[in-house]
Amino acid sequence: MNKDGKIFVAGYRGMVGSAILRKLKDQGFHNFILKERGSLDLRSQESVSRFFSQEKPEFVFLSAAKVGGIQANNTYRAEFLYDNLMIEANIIHSSYETGVKKLFFLGSSCIYPKMASQPIKESELLTGLLEPTNEPYAIAKIAGIKLCETYRHQYGCNFISAMPTNLYGINDNYDLENSHVLPALIRKFHMAKAGNQPTVTIWGTGKPLREFMFADDLASACIFLMNEYNEPGMINIGTGEEVSIHALAHLVKDVVGFSGNLIFDTTKPDGTPRKLLDTTRLHALGFRHSVSLAEGLRITYQDFLNRNEN
Repeated sequence: MNKDGKIFVAGYRGMVGSAILRKLKDQGFHNFILKERGSLDLRSQESVSRFFSQEKPEFVFLSAAKVGGIQANNTYRAEFLYDNLMIEANIIHSSYETGVKKLFFLGSSCIYPKMASQPIKESELLTGLLEPTNEPYAIAKIAGIKLCETYRHQYGCNFISAMPTNLYGINDNYDLENSHVLPALIRKFHMAKAGNQPTVTIWGTGKPLREFMFADDLASACIFLMNEYNEPGMINIGTGEEVSIHALAHLVKDVVGFSGNLIFDTTKPDGTPRKLLDTTRLHALGFRHSVSLAEGLRITYQDFLNRNEN
């Protein structure tokens, strides 16, 4: 990407999109097209087509998506499938129609089979059954990957896709009902501390292993790949490090400063037992994350406090 290139960051107000925008600005990029949800419905083919025809972006970061944790994915199954299919199909097709130079599609590690071999290589895609609780979201993301591949194959578009691991960071969603595990834990422990509660209850056994990446590290990886990666196949983005939910809960407890006890509710679902991405290809290209989990949690908790100080 050239510094004067016209860049559209779809979903720039979300955690990932805002991190990409911050990093782009830090690197000297300045020619942005930014549209809020109220002024551009990405689910509308007509609206997206008109927007691309008028604005003609050169580079597109497709980070817009309907996202949520286990409960949200399992409750709003139709919305997660429909909304994400429409968003990605409209943007990818309009990017082709208006001659976008390069598009970066951000997927999700939930595209991989529930019982995929660990660490999960890119070749594991479509080799087994998905985790049932987030199957609709995963199917939508798989469709996005295939759209990038087929538009490249049929039309010669330089559309690439990357699969990030579990994310957290500045501007995250801390809603207890619809957030991912880490921001939900931050809010739970903060509320328990503020209310002098003796215990905090965590969903599941605490045994599942997860990999977490700070959103600003992901953003750096996205920009790195936008500049350096032009292959037809998708590529994983992660840290290569994993932690149990049990250990994560204790780490969040310490960062927040909660002094009570933890209770693990084994009647609630654990989700996928283990999910660690194989980042061999990313590391071979020369990219590695820079923010440790402990440091990232401290930054994220401060962001939570800043956004909830009133």
